[in-house]
Amino acid sequence: MIEVSDLHRWFGAVHAVRGAGFSIPAGQAVGLLGPNGAGKTTTLRMLTGILRPQRGSIRIADVDALTHAVQARRHFGYLPESAPSYPEMAVRSFLRYRAGVQGVAARRRKNRVQAVLAECQLTDVARRRIGQLSKGYRQRVALASALLHDPKVLILDEPTNGLDPTQIREARSLIGDLAQNRTVLVSSHILPEIERTCQRVIIIGAGRVLADGTPDELCRSADTGGCIAEIKGHLAAIEFAIKQALPGCSLETAPLEEGWWRCAIRPAPQSEPEATNPQELIGIALASAKCPIRLLRPETTGLEEVFVRVLDEAARNPGGEA
Repeated sequence: MIEVSDLHRWFGAVHAVRGAGFSIPAGQAVGLLGPNGAGKTTTLRMLTGILRPQRGSIRIADVDALTHAVQARRHFGYLPESAPSYPEMAVRSFLRYRAGVQGVAARRRKNRVQAVLAECQLTDVARRRIGQLSKGYRQRVALASALLHDPKVLILDEPTNGLDPTQIREARSLIGDLAQNRTVLVSSHILPEIERTCQRVIIIGAGRVLADGTPDELCRSADTGGCIAEIKGHLAAIEFAIKQALPGCSLETAPLEEGWWRCAIRPAPQSEPEATNPQELIGIALASAKCPIRLLRPETTGLEEVFVRVLDEAARNPGGEA
């Protein structure tokens, strides 16, 4: 449904997007995740025809969006980070006006306005002026405007920016509902929003795609094989026992109460997988050292850790310039 290949965009000497590429099939909700300044908005503006890439190709619903921009626009709805509206207009009147601008046939406009009012849960405020609504409701109005021509692709740029926690939950639920029968690409720098609404995550940094996969795939790929332990004893004895059990491992310790220590243990990278579970080796070593253990579990890697690790790795290896 969306095919992007080798996108590049410069602003003077600034290379804002550097060879970004990804493919999104029909019916998938995908999050474009990255820090501020990563190139997310520039990428979305190229997808939607606001900016033209200086290199690369874009296809939406099998239409070349660079050579047939008007035809491509019929297939997607776009919610920019700062969506324009007319605060003096009533919600229904504004949507009727937008339906005409977007080329919705006159005979379909009334039904389409009614449909998006219901879909975005705006029916109760349809007669109110937009300027009287909360920011959360104004965001819903902007989203309803993007849906008037019934697009199969929805592109959202920071849709929860500036909303309060209650409004964020409502927006998240609404986006989840909309994604049931549409292809959705949503950009954000707020990781929980992406994690809770999207089946797949694309991490972008410095204009490059750094990682792409489901949250589970990304977490598994970043798994260090490490473990977390809470151990009682002299720190020197604990460290000696662990490093005897796992030569070359990295060890981070933090004091707890009454002589207990929290230890994050990560085995050294091995060319061949160890036949024995690292936790088993640690348990045996600490038992021999007479250091009680009250917790010993695998270190789980969450999407937040993946995000930070991917960006750190990219900062250490800033290659990829095409």
